[in-house]
Amino acid sequence: MNEKTEIQTEGQPPYPPPAAVPTGGPAGAAGKEGKVGNVEIEEQVHHEHVEEISPELEALLQTDPLQGLSDDEVARRRETFGSNELIEKKRHPLLKFLGYFTGAIAYLIEIAVICAAVVGDWADFGIILALLFINATIGFVEEAKAESALDALKQTLALKTRCWRNGHLVELDTSELVPGDVIVLRLGDIIPADGRLLGIGATGEATEGDLQVDQSALTGESLPLSKNKGATVYSSSIVKQGQQMAVVTKTGGDTFIGRAAGLMAVATEEGHFQKIINRIGNFLILITVVLVVIILIYLLVVNRGTPEGAFKKVLEQVLVLTIAAIPVGLPTVMSVTMAMGAKELALRKVIVKRLTAVEEMASVSVLCSDKTGTLTLNELTFDEPYLTNNYTSEDILLYSYLAAEPGANDPIEFAVRTAAEEQLEILKNRTHKHDVPGYKVTSFLPFNPSTKMTQATVMDLNSRESFKVAKGAPQVIIRLVGGDDDAARAVNALAKRGLRALGVARTKHGSLEEYELVGMISLIDPPRPDSGETIRRCNDMGVDVKMITGDQQIIAKEVAHRLGMGRVILDAGHLVDADKSDEEITEHCIRADGFAQVIPEHKYRVVELLQNRGILVGMTGDGVNDAPALKKANVGIAVHGCTDAARSAADIVLLAPGLSTIVDGLMTSRAIFQRMRSYALYRITSTVHFLMFFFCITMALQWHMKPILLILICILNDAATLVISVDNAKISAHPDKWRIGQLIFLSIILGALLTALSFAHFFIARDVFKVSELQLEAIMYLHISSAPHFVIFSTRLSGFFWENMPSPIFFIAVMGTQVFAMLICVYGVIVGEAIGWVWGIVVIAISLAYFVFLDCVKVFIFRHWNFEFTAHAWPTKARREKLAARKIRAIQQERVWNSIDHLRQLGLKLKALEAMRA
Repeated sequence: MNEKTEIQTEGQPPYPPPAAVPTGGPAGAAGKEGKVGNVEIEEQVHHEHVEEISPELEALLQTDPLQGLSDDEVARRRETFGSNELIEKKRHPLLKFLGYFTGAIAYLIEIAVICAAVVGDWADFGIILALLFINATIGFVEEAKAESALDALKQTLALKTRCWRNGHLVELDTSELVPGDVIVLRLGDIIPADGRLLGIGATGEATEGDLQVDQSALTGESLPLSKNKGATVYSSSIVKQGQQMAVVTKTGGDTFIGRAAGLMAVATEEGHFQKIINRIGNFLILITVVLVVIILIYLLVVNRGTPEGAFKKVLEQVLVLTIAAIPVGLPTVMSVTMAMGAKELALRKVIVKRLTAVEEMASVSVLCSDKTGTLTLNELTFDEPYLTNNYTSEDILLYSYLAAEPGANDPIEFAVRTAAEEQLEILKNRTHKHDVPGYKVTSFLPFNPSTKMTQATVMDLNSRESFKVAKGAPQVIIRLVGGDDDAARAVNALAKRGLRALGVARTKHGSLEEYELVGMISLIDPPRPDSGETIRRCNDMGVDVKMITGDQQIIAKEVAHRLGMGRVILDAGHLVDADKSDEEITEHCIRADGFAQVIPEHKYRVVELLQNRGILVGMTGDGVNDAPALKKANVGIAVHGCTDAARSAADIVLLAPGLSTIVDGLMTSRAIFQRMRSYALYRITSTVHFLMFFFCITMALQWHMKPILLILICILNDAATLVISVDNAKISAHPDKWRIGQLIFLSIILGALLTALSFAHFFIARDVFKVSELQLEAIMYLHISSAPHFVIFSTRLSGFFWENMPSPIFFIAVMGTQVFAMLICVYGVIVGEAIGWVWGIVVIAISLAYFVFLDCVKVFIFRHWNFEFTAHAWPTKARREKLAARKIRAIQQERVWNSIDHLRQLGLKLKALEAMRA
């Protein structure tokens, strides 16, 4: 059975409660302590992560503090536990670059390159190969800007430490530490490994006071924590005050920060966007290979024994068709579109490290956010005080300032001094920053752990009267003034809201011994000025914001209230409840407004559970504790002032303070998504049309087009659509989603309708107008170039094309390629025989008119399409299960809303009855 060490540390330094009962925890865990009147002050228990120490490891921790381990014992333990460092498996840059040549679309293009080489089409070979390398280079260069997350974690670790070995206190590299080593921790040290405090000094002497440790980057707690004998200290946290020895309990990958690094190594799965592209590519590969193989076999059989049936001749004809059908520009268009979006965001001080994150952010429907330093300033500030005896807010600030220790490196003292200097007029224009005009401090007693307060004797220079000021733990100050039940109730009310309270008293006029209460200062790490507005705008855009914090539950609820968020903040126990299934825990994650008292594994689990439900998750954070979740999330966002670990694990980095740029990112990403979906729908439609028409015409009539014309259609049209990256886009009011079933179904419908138009052109031109064979080829070239290409004006929107007109550059680029195609057909350049202006204008006009008809078809399908239709039309096991789960959730939600409506009606009836009685 494992022995568990629960760490209860004090969350209110340097004024802890007298009985060392920690503060800052949830109200439900309150204990009664220190009755100072008729009302007892409730002290809140601080909850911290429970570390498990196995009996075997516990046996290794019984080291003599002044002797340390011997060299032989260190060698044996290093053999068992390894070095105290994070091991990283690096991928060779060349292999990483070659990785961009994998995937369904990349394989298609590589097949096209091979085909071009086989048929000897070296010009096309060069162009397609260049597109392949351009796409890979864009992705590699953009994403190579990120530093390794594990490198950043290493930078947060100490390099040297003082340790007892062989009876001597020596300095050694932190990588040499093993469990059982005894190390010395002092002011300013970065703790080199997880350890347990021994409560003694460097040479075995007893220590007074606790060790103040800042672990905000690990746990999200905004204040340094007081830790005493038996408490656990974590690797990479910082000693802010005191000195003690500790025995090393865990090293390397077993430490708190090491487990975070391990989670980041796990979170390397394929991105959402890559999955979508591969699904599109798989569809295109399937239809291309099937239809082309059928054509190959058919031509070989039909033309057997003739020169036209020679294998090389047929292969050349089929390979050219394959090259023209493959969307070689698809990856390049999408990469350029995302790169342009990243450049636009960079102007707003939003740096995109992983290019596909620009697209994935458009689909994010849940944004999990760290609290400390992300939603809040990570600065303790003066809040609304409790006042009594006719004192004012200015009075309590002045007396607090007079009782503040000058130059003390303490967050509470700093907060008090800063608030006074900003709000009190007499402190704004001083000649000496430590003087208070009109007052002189004649005596000062700094904070003492036994009295738990500071005291100052002050002379009023105008009246020449002296008085004393005391500032300290609330219960100490209330006891100093002889008890005050109202003040005790105020302290309890502040504690239940998660605010830090600090009592202030001064002596009465004419006495230096009798104190009266001035009031209670309340302190809180406040929300950033723009956090509330950012959350509201995210909610308006369909993004649910959840707070995921390592801080205490009551503090999280107070901050959530101030930000206008819901107050359903659950503790981390709900995420690891052994009595609940993953499905039940996932429901908690969806319905809750946030979680408190979490560790990195918990944040990672929240993101993972939401993703397993099919939700795209964004994560914002700034600390080492956020890094695994940032890496796991579909889009990880590191805020301004973040740690190196968070910056390296994230996909997007905010360079400006605040969160308002997240909304800019959402809007930009949704515009990019619309452009990319527009291009994907257009390109799949044109590929389906191309293959469908040439498959049917080849099988029926063995008619084919010159290879040069097929390649010209492919290259010109894809080159023109590159400018879609600067096209106007209609931004969705809700998170976007790739509906592949809808996309492919619509593409097939539009492709089939375009095929019908192509046959109409072919037979009318050939049989009605009796054009020559070369003219027929030119007419069909112009039609196949223009009709599918104009469809992109429709695919830009899910609504009618006139609801948002294209940008001038985009319109000119698309129309320009078709004007070029019309001119070469009108004058007979390349095509072989001129068709004249009448045929040229008529074909272009029909293509333009037909795109309007296709636009109406598209709108009809978009408006009537739903997932249930997809599940029934293409029934797969995953779709059937998803549809069944949706129906069950819909029934559950209906029951919940019916219950809520019932309760509301009951409440209204009760209010009506109360009104009637009144």
